[in-house]
Amino acid sequence: MSNKRNQDSFRGCLIGGAIGDALGWPVEFHSLREVKIKYGENGIQELIVNQKGVAEITDDTQLTLFTAAGIVSDEPVGVYCSYLHWLKTQGFNTNIKVKIDCWLVNVPEMHARRSPGITCLKALQSGQCGSVTSPINDSKGCGGVMRVAPAGLFFPIEEAFKKGVEYAAITHGHPLGYLSAGAFSYLIATIMEGYPLALAVDNTLQKLSGYPEAKECIVKIEQAKELAKSDIQSEEAIKRLGLGWVSEEALAIALYSALKYQNNFISALKAAVNHDGDSDSTGSITGNILGALQGFNRIPKSWLDKIELKDVILQVADELWMKYNETTDQTSRFFH
Repeated sequence: MSNKRNQDSFRGCLIGGAIGDALGWPVEFHSLREVKIKYGENGIQELIVNQKGVAEITDDTQLTLFTAAGIVSDEPVGVYCSYLHWLKTQGFNTNIKVKIDCWLVNVPEMHARRSPGITCLKALQSGQCGSVTSPINDSKGCGGVMRVAPAGLFFPIEEAFKKGVEYAAITHGHPLGYLSAGAFSYLIATIMEGYPLALAVDNTLQKLSGYPEAKECIVKIEQAKELAKSDIQSEEAIKRLGLGWVSEEALAIALYSALKYQNNFISALKAAVNHDGDSDSTGSITGNILGALQGFNRIPKSWLDKIELKDVILQVADELWMKYNETTDQTSRFFH
């Protein structure tokens, strides 16, 4: 197995997630029937650009970047503080004191509101930092799982699971909400260690088997594996997995799409976003997986060049990579 903890994979994972996010954003909240009426029988097939000529990212990518920033800060509560900075970019002036500053808040585009998750907003506004032992709510929405890929890039496999759980539990208190996130981080870390995707998925299932509360997530992932091996059309396969609004379904849809089209980044993303549910989140998670697996240099340039904040995303990926290699200055460029 060839280790993938390199700059190419760090970049691929974060920019891949942004591409999937941007592809799914125009069709989120629309039924597949509506998507086909607007974009044709095959659904959305290309990135849709705005008046500035860029394909917009959403809160999925924003929060992923803030997760990475929090990791780089090397502070005990860095990720929580980073999420509070994101909350401010969304127009919420809170009285919560944040000990560290983050340069991402100075990027104007980060202040765009692209349907941020209500659960994340309410949890962060509460002034409490949720945890597994002190859950802040009973939500298993996909807002926890879709942002934790940086934990898998940065931490060793076992620690990646722990960190994914920890970061998701800040805002999502249901066991499926944070265990699915732990599984996603674990999967990314396993890929980074050079495991083939199918084996990485099997190892993730083995990890989850130690948590009785993860039963529904295990069932969904196993179903995704079987559907990926079948001749069932992607549209029908994803319909059987769910809508992706909750964590275990979002992860399962992404795993199905990545397994089914693991050698074709674009085909995987198209499958992941053309359904009735949370298209930007399922696209984002799929893009994270295949971006980590294939690397930045295998992503089509024609898609890369359309992504909003491409240079910022790559800068974040590079900062995380440099921190991983302990080559950054003692004080990161993220925090000052």
